Formats: sequence, C-alpha cells, structure tokens
Amino acid sequence: MLEARDISFAYGRAAPVLSGVSLGVGRGEIVGLSGPSGCGKSTLARLLAGYLTSRSGAVLVDGAAPAKGWSPVQYVHQAAYLSVDPRWRIGAILDEAGPVDEALRNQLGVSRRWFERYPHEISGGELQRVVLLRALGPRTRYLVADEVSAMLDPITQVEVWQALQARAGAGLGILAISHGDALLERVATRRLHLEAGRLLPVSGSATKAIGNAGSPQCGKWPLEPANLPA
Repeated sequence: MLEARDISFAYGRAAPVLSGVSLGVGRGEIVGLSGPSGCGKSTLARLLAGYLTSRSGAVLVDGAAPAKGWSPVQYVHQAAYLSVDPRWRIGAILDEAGPVDEALRNQLGVSRRWFERYPHEISGGELQRVVLLRALGPRTRYLVADEVSAMLDPITQVEVWQALQARAGAGLGILAISHGDALLERVATRRLHLEAGRLLPVSGSATKAIGNAGSPQCGKWPLEPANLPA
C-alpha cells in the first residue's frame, strides 16, 4: 500500500497547505481525488512521489520508507514536457524504465517511429503518452496520475484510461487526481475530496469500464476537462 500518514506541509512560512492528511492506495485500486484549484492536490501528489518532504508525518511504500534510486511510485502530471530531458531522444527516455511493454505501447498508441525523435518533435498529447509508457515500467507498483489526460482529446483520454484500468486490474495502485467528476465517477473504486487542507470521503464511487474509444459518444465531451490558466 502507498500511504500518507498524518502528513502536514507548508511552503516556507506560509499557512499550511495540508494538515494531518492520511490516505492509502492499495495495489489494484484506483482512488479518485478531487478538490478546488489550489487546495493542495498536486502538493499531496508530489509528497507521495517523493518530490517534496512533509513537515510532519510520513509517506510509506508497502510499509517502509521510500528507498533511494528508482521509485516504485511514479508521478505523471499534465505538463509532460517538464518530465523529460529535451536533449534525449524518445527511445532513450523510455529506456530509463527498462524494456518497453509492447502490448502497453500499442494500447497507448506510442509509435516506434517516435523513438528517434526529440520531445519537441512530437505533439504534447503524444509526449504525454510517452511519459505514461515510461512511468508504467515493470518496476512500478503505484502511479500518481495528476490530471494526466486533461490536455488530451476525448478519444485519446478513453484509450489512456482503458490502459490504466487494465494495469490496475493487474495490480497497479493508482491515485487519480482530477477536476473532472465525470472521469472519477467512471474510473475510481473509491473517491476522496480535498478541501481546506483536509480529506473527506465521497460516497457513491463505483468503477465502470471506459467505453470503446471508437464509439460516437466518446467525441461528445472530454472525460477530464483541461485545467487551463485563466
């Protein structure tokens, strides 16, 4: 289980963003996390993935403190270009995680033609799929997905979440962070809402299989709304 135990966090001397937050994400579970902008969702994501250190409390991975080196907890957010070295070709970026899972590569629609290209030579949506493929390497046990499909077109969103649901079915634990209630209602086994630095359960969560990416209704509206600056 990926756990946050009574963690609190503040940026510098500012008021705490998180106060005594505890949650757990089990293997094979998709936990949906919603909340208003600026409430601390991404801060919590970065704490769970080891990018930040909490002021108090602890983050545990399968009962132990996170080890140094490659982390079994991978963090992916909507700004894919921030997750890659622009000087590396796509093939080298993917090699970081180990051998590429060909079935997953096909499911995510990552073309081998991209492997010789640099990040700026493919689209943002294509790069997001590359980043997800790297994050879902063979050593990954938990994925913190911070609005990962917000910038994708509706059909690609469906393809991505079909792939993530399949990985969860194979034992991957996922924390799915989104502004989109429609998305979380479809994919989450249970849901939490973060507001004013504290977590609250959301009733009525039930995972539903994402429909066929080629079905007409997939083009009517995005599962996850784009989180664009005003």
